[in-house]
Amino acid sequence: MTTELATLDVQGRIARLTLNRPEARNALSIDLLSALRAHVEHLHTLSGEKDSPTVVVVTGAGKSFCAGMDLKAVLGDPAAPPKLLGSLAELCLRLRALPMVLVARVNGAAIGGGCGLTCVCDLSVTHADAKLGYPEVDLGVCPAVVAPWLVRKIGPGRARAVLLRGGVMSGRDAAAIGLVDEAVPWADDLDAAVDKIAARLAEAGPKALAATKGLLNTLDASLDEAMSRQGAELSAGVLADPDVRSGLAKRFK
Repeated sequence: MTTELATLDVQGRIARLTLNRPEARNALSIDLLSALRAHVEHLHTLSGEKDSPTVVVVTGAGKSFCAGMDLKAVLGDPAAPPKLLGSLAELCLRLRALPMVLVARVNGAAIGGGCGLTCVCDLSVTHADAKLGYPEVDLGVCPAVVAPWLVRKIGPGRARAVLLRGGVMSGRDAAAIGLVDEAVPWADDLDAAVDKIAARLAEAGPKALAATKGLLNTLDASLDEAMSRQGAELSAGVLADPDVRSGLAKRFK
C-alpha cells in the first residue's frame, strides 16, 4: 500500500490529513483511497488516548483539494468502479465516525467525490475563487455516493438543484448556499482562517466535542452504512453501462 499518497501529521491536539497526489490534482484512485483509509484508522486508534488530537484538518497538496474520482483509471479497468466507489463510501463513513472535529481546508478545486469529502467534514473553509461542485451528470455519471453527504450539508431542496444542474461554482457561491461554511476573499487568507478555527477547537473539551459530534451523527443518520453502500452500487451500475463508458472515453482522448 502506498501511504505516501496521503500524509498524516499530528502536532498536539491538531492533526493534518493531506491528499498527496498533486500531479493528478489529488484525484481519487484506489491507492489514494487506501492510503487515506490507513491514516483514518490510525486516527481511530489514537482517539481516547491522553493528549490525542481533537481536530483534523483535511486538505490537498498542490493547487487542488481533490478533483474527484480518477475516471481514467475507471475506464482502464471494468472491475475498478465497484471497488473504487465502495472504497470511497467506506472512507466517508470512517471519516465521519472519527470523534475528532474535521475541518476541510479547501485550497482549490473540490469536484465530485472531492466536494463530497468537504461535506463529510464537520466544517469547511475555502477561498472565493476556488471551484467546487458536482459535474457528474454532465459526464453521464451518477453522484449517488456523495449525494447523502450533500443533502446533510445543505438540505434536500438545494442538493437536488446542485446535483441535477451539474457544473461547478465559485467558493463565494458555495458559501452562499452553505456548501462550505466560510469563503475567505483570497487564497492567501486561507491558512490564517483555518488555523484560527483549528486553534479554537483544540481548546475545547475533547469529551464534549466527541459527544456532541456523536449526537449530531445520530440525529442526521450520518453513519447509515446501507445507504452508503447502496449509493456505491448505484453509481457503479451506471458506470458499467457501455454507452456511459464510451462517452467518457471520448472525453478523455
